[in-house]
Amino acid sequence: MIDKPKILIVDDEPLMRIAIIDALLAEGYDVKGVGSGKEGKNLILDNGYDVLITDLRLPEIDGLEILKTVMEHSPKTKVIMITAYGSVNTAVEAIKQGAYDYLTKPFSMEELLIIVRRLLEFRELEFENRQLKEKIDELCHFEGIIGSNSKMRDVMDKIKVVAETGATILISGESGTGKELIANAIHHSSRKDRPFIKVSCAALPESLLETELFGHEKGAFTGAVKQKKGRFELANGGTLFLDEIGEISPTVQVKLLRVLQERQFERVGGTETIDIDVRIICATNKDLKKEVQRNAFREDLYYRLNVVHIHVPSLRERKEDIILLANSFVKKFASQNNREIEGISPETRELLLNYPFPGNVRELAHAVERAVILGNTKYIQPKDLPEDLLTYYNDALGTSAKSRYSEPLSEAIERFEKEYIIKTLEATEGNKTLAAEKLGLSRKTLWMKCKNHGLVQDTVI
Repeated sequence: MIDKPKILIVDDEPLMRIAIIDALLAEGYDVKGVGSGKEGKNLILDNGYDVLITDLRLPEIDGLEILKTVMEHSPKTKVIMITAYGSVNTAVEAIKQGAYDYLTKPFSMEELLIIVRRLLEFRELEFENRQLKEKIDELCHFEGIIGSNSKMRDVMDKIKVVAETGATILISGESGTGKELIANAIHHSSRKDRPFIKVSCAALPESLLETELFGHEKGAFTGAVKQKKGRFELANGGTLFLDEIGEISPTVQVKLLRVLQERQFERVGGTETIDIDVRIICATNKDLKKEVQRNAFREDLYYRLNVVHIHVPSLRERKEDIILLANSFVKKFASQNNREIEGISPETRELLLNYPFPGNVRELAHAVERAVILGNTKYIQPKDLPEDLLTYYNDALGTSAKSRYSEPLSEAIERFEKEYIIKTLEATEGNKTLAAEKLGLSRKTLWMKCKNHGLVQDTVI
């Protein structure tokens, strides 16, 4: 968490300055006020402030000059301009020069507080996203594999051990968990300068898979007009990745077993024995032990493949990695699509953390890519996500996620404040003095907030 926010008020009208200071102090902020632009400029140069609230028109040094000082010497400070109605154009210019927002006199103190809360929430979000980006950099151990979850740490530790060996490796896990990414990491750790050949066993029928793996001689079958090298031959000296190994037929299983045992094979239709040096990595989303038990997979082949077993956990088993992964995908897809999106909003985080992700990391990546392309704010909002996620969230919570997240932030903040005050008053059995103490407000401020939210006549008051 970041420290208590420091706010500087610069206004030459004493009553206005004192009123703003009192309102912000009641919210628990660290507040200081001065009456001249010169004093404000000096304080900005000498002390770091999180928020500057300044009148546009000031003696000696005006608000625009203070803004310039902030942009040059304290760019992390967010600036809110206060202006008279006739100076709105100047205030808009201040926004273009870097101010966060502006208020036109006369304004209510609640209006100012809402802007400050929104600003500080935005600042907190920036801070958290910076931390996440730093954490992502720390956790990228192998070819972009990210994870702070203990099970993923175990996976990465195992990769370190087996990567420098030639052992046959079986990678298991649900679809979309990143099994191919693990295979990539293993290959690039020790054989990155040698061939890395991939085969999707489920994508090819038995006859084609056999010739793809082992090659064929000219005339071996109708249409074999010339000799063709198979994937084993092409991968010689490197790595062969057999994805969805559980889908191969009994015939191909027999031939694969021989290759693993003898490290040699013949092309389809040929008699020449070809010796190979290939590291074999297999992946499956099936439980091969169960496949063996029901005689769908050879037991001897299973043990040949399962020399080293790496199980990749589902995203449901590593929820603490969801936000790390999501922010990593934001960075990746924003760069690829030339989009100025920096992270995800708190509401989006809540939605992602509560969604089961049946498609695992692949589904998360697609959801973030869509949001990056369609989003029109600095941080991804729930409305930018695919319909499946919103529908699930709606059904799970019994509330309309779409309508909940379509309201302006200011209205959401007011709704939350009203609900929070009601809950606090209920918890204190209507004792306004105790409720004000729990909320960190004066009794008068609590009464005013209740009045603004239409709670004065409610039975809870």
